[in-house]
Amino acid sequence: MSPKNVDIKEAVQLFFKNYTNFNGRSTRSEFWWVMLASFIVGFVLGILSALTPIFTVIAVIFCIAIIVPSIAVEIRRLHDTGKSGWFILICLVPMVGSLILLYFLAQPSDPNSNQYGDPAV
Repeated sequence: MSPKNVDIKEAVQLFFKNYTNFNGRSTRSEFWWVMLASFIVGFVLGILSALTPIFTVIAVIFCIAIIVPSIAVEIRRLHDTGKSGWFILICLVPMVGSLILLYFLAQPSDPNSNQYGDPAV
């Protein structure tokens, strides 16, 4: 049974619904749609902040607001691949840590139940 794919709207809803949920699993599509949406919003706010200082304040508020849910969805994504959420700290290794974390986050979902829960189907 393959994991459930979500669209961008559902992914963003799950992102904010599970704001501080560090348990369970997040599918690859849920994670990457959220990262794409966050990148687009941040990019647009970055451009707008060059025009008007108020958008700089809005961009900072946005960045602060998505720190915790971003970490939570990354940890749930690692759980979905069968890895501990503590692997998020591998990005602290200079130069290669972020690439290794990116590789882990891009891995396919574990189709079976694991210690972090059942796959989303």
